[in-house]
Amino acid sequence: MKANYDMTRAKRDAVIAPKGKTRITIYLDDEVIAGFKQRGEALGKGYQTLINEALSAALLAGNAPVTVSTLRQVLREELHAA
Repeated sequence: MKANYDMTRAKRDAVIAPKGKTRITIYLDDEVIAGFKQRGEALGKGYQTLINEALSAALLAGNAPVTVSTLRQVLREELHAA
């Protein structure tokens, strides 16, 4: 390993650009970021990964809010199966 390296022509960028991802700037509430950072530390994941997963889950059609009738139907099915 050299003692000194010539960095005069160095570029600041990702070594390999990630495929399927785009870098953006977005403003989020401080509480939201703090919450995702806490969850990330507890799970051993990065908070940005958790935010991405939450946004992806919100886009799925199957993640619509649970209605009372849907909840009753699921409870009936589970009680009938038991």
